[in-house]
Amino acid sequence: PRQGAGQEQPAVLFGANESHLRQVPGIGRAKFVQFQVVLEIARRILAEEMTCTDALSSPKAVREYLRLSLQSLPHEVFVGVFLNAQNQVIASDDLSIGTLTQTSVYPREVVKRALAHNAASVIFAHNHPSGTTEPSSADRYLTRALTDALKTVDIKVLDHFIVAPGNILSFAERGLLAA
Repeated sequence: PRQGAGQEQPAVLFGANESHLRQVPGIGRAKFVQFQVVLEIARRILAEEMTCTDALSSPKAVREYLRLSLQSLPHEVFVGVFLNAQNQVIASDDLSIGTLTQTSVYPREVVKRALAHNAASVIFAHNHPSGTTEPSSADRYLTRALTDALKTVDIKVLDHFIVAPGNILSFAERGLLAA
């Protein structure tokens, strides 16, 4: 559905830069800074919730954290959320920062990072600034390569999310993670 005149979709507002927001009547420098503070507080609350609970019993917290962290970025970022044997978050790391349309992720480096965190499992996520959450053949291939590489050291891939403005896709929910 289209928004009415003067109404912005939340995903657009989350990623809006200062000059864009200041074009909205009543939004000056101070309001822009307040808006950025609120977004950062929300990210921190979700990160805290994600690290204090079982990631599998609170998939909403993981989704919301990833959505807020990735949906408005102008370039692709590939993230790993590393979990212990009780499915509690150990760390969330940017594994690769790329361009508007791609990022390079190396299975060897991901395995090293997972072992450094002593992770039992991992959840991957990356964003598509283009706006579509449909996984490309490269996304599917990378997920398979990472799953295979991590399997050799007994680390399970629980999910891979693709985040776009206003939408998020789960490989696990779509049946795209091989057993």
